[in-house]
Amino acid sequence: MTVVPIDHAVSPAASAHAPASPFPDPMNSVLGKVRPILEAFSVDDSSLSLADLVRRTGVAKATVHRLCQELVVWGLLERAGCNYRLGLRLFEIGQRVHRQRILREVAQPYMEDLLLATQETIHFAIHDGLDVVYLEKILPHRGLSEESRVAGRLPLYCTATGKAILAFSPAALFGEVIRNGLKPFTRRTITSPGLLRGQLERIREQGIATEAEEIRLGYMSMAVPVFGRQETPAGALSITAPTYRVDAAAHASALRAAGLGIGRSLRAAL
Repeated sequence: MTVVPIDHAVSPAASAHAPASPFPDPMNSVLGKVRPILEAFSVDDSSLSLADLVRRTGVAKATVHRLCQELVVWGLLERAGCNYRLGLRLFEIGQRVHRQRILREVAQPYMEDLLLATQETIHFAIHDGLDVVYLEKILPHRGLSEESRVAGRLPLYCTATGKAILAFSPAALFGEVIRNGLKPFTRRTITSPGLLRGQLERIREQGIATEAEEIRLGYMSMAVPVFGRQETPAGALSITAPTYRVDAAAHASALRAAGLGIGRSLRAAL
């Protein structure tokens, strides 16, 4: 705790003239109220009522109603009877995000080749905060249809793509992950910082990450980092399959080849 000397203490009168904080409460701004409205929709919500939005955002009903009307005009929300749903305009804007669009376009042909070679679910993910965000997912008829989805998030510490990225990222990111806590998704999820650190060391040595039933029992993933022009990964490519069906040697070889191909194409495109 910092102790302020008496002769430098700020009087109530002086504090009244103190400059405003450069970081005001976000909920006092219009954008600060719009964000929770848009983020109130989960992947399972086709539409939400006004009452749902008020309950999930904690914003006053009159304010939510007024902002929803404006968001409808802007195309960020659409009316669905008496309810609201996310608007097509959001999808259009999302497709303009340059870095992600380039990554998807470069990765997709290699992902398709990997799908043909393995007949298993293929993911391409990038790092955002303490999570991976899936930019693309392709799967055969028998593939994994749950747990992951395009634009979905899962933690860095218990996904193969996340471990591949975390292993080659600055040490400060590992520290942030540990401070945030390692929540178990299944009884196989690694929740020991020491065990996770050991995993990451092996990934740096071998160039490939594995996750065995840490997200979903009965399924295993293998992943490789994909490097662009920077030393840190631009993303990670993975194969996910039922544990009994994983051919570790063959899958590792195919993954490495595809990851290197994506990296070369990405560096040429940037």
